[in-house]
Amino acid sequence: MQELAAINGSSTNRRAILGAVAIGRNEGERLKRCLLSVRQVQMVVYVDSGSSDGSVAWAREQGIEVVELDLSIGFTAARARNAGLQRLQELAPDLSFVQFVDGDCELAEGWLNEASDFLDKHPEVAAVFGRLRERNPEGSIYNWLCDREWDVPIGEVKHCGGNAMMQLAAVMRVGGYREDLIAGEEPELCVRLRRLGSSVWRIDKEMGFHDAAMTRFRQWWLRRVRSGYAFAQGSHLHGGAPERHWVWESRRAWIWAIWLPVACAIAVVVFGLQGLVLLAAYPLQFLRRAAQQQGSWRERSQLAFFELLGRLPEGIGQLRFLLDRLLRTGTAIIEYK
Repeated sequence: MQELAAINGSSTNRRAILGAVAIGRNEGERLKRCLLSVRQVQMVVYVDSGSSDGSVAWAREQGIEVVELDLSIGFTAARARNAGLQRLQELAPDLSFVQFVDGDCELAEGWLNEASDFLDKHPEVAAVFGRLRERNPEGSIYNWLCDREWDVPIGEVKHCGGNAMMQLAAVMRVGGYREDLIAGEEPELCVRLRRLGSSVWRIDKEMGFHDAAMTRFRQWWLRRVRSGYAFAQGSHLHGGAPERHWVWESRRAWIWAIWLPVACAIAVVVFGLQGLVLLAAYPLQFLRRAAQQQGSWRERSQLAFFELLGRLPEGIGQLRFLLDRLLRTGTAIIEYK
């Protein structure tokens, strides 16, 4: 395609300081949209994790630098991003900023300029991101939940997601992403960035579109299991004061998915059916959280229901991490697509 003919070269100052790392596997048309959306930058590196849909061949036909990961070693998104970052520096060592983007995402028109302007004016900011929207929120309740999840408060925040623009020097100063994390690698990176005095910001700009393509309950469930695992792993690494990284997220999973059901079972054994009164905590929590949400009653009730239900797979993720720690086994990727 001619649109990508100049994707890896430009004479403007802005493009000369900005590179991009895209990662993906079997993203098909979504990858094409993704790479077209970063065509402004000086250098794009695409890191592929074993695609069988022709993604690698297509990217190379467009003149894009492709890194194919060695899949004999455990794959993580963090490892893919580090590999892309390393190749990017080899090809364009003078870059100042790097835009990380997942292969199922498409950046909004103007985002690259907005984000690089912000970083240029705020050197103390290590990472910046904007409003990510789900491409098809009406396609399923699970897509809609993702869209609401992306809408985080504007201003200084604790962490970003996989799509963000970063100060390259700051990322390298902390050693990049931790490659042993199967999820939650971006928040963990942000913990280390903030420890060095940098900050993370969400700005009031459109960043792009994400295509979760979640249409089945099982996909949503596995995604929440992965989140629970990430919470456990993150709190294990940085759970101490003052950071307390993912401590509350881990604790709430234990409360609702493990401790309360166990307490209820014990109460039934001791007090008979009267012990089931403890289960009233679930509808009470549902009503409390629904009242705290934004939107119509239907939207608030859906958010509260899936938030509470999500504690169960998150609890499973917590237990999987604990079991991996006890057995000293390797961490297996939890995929939902």
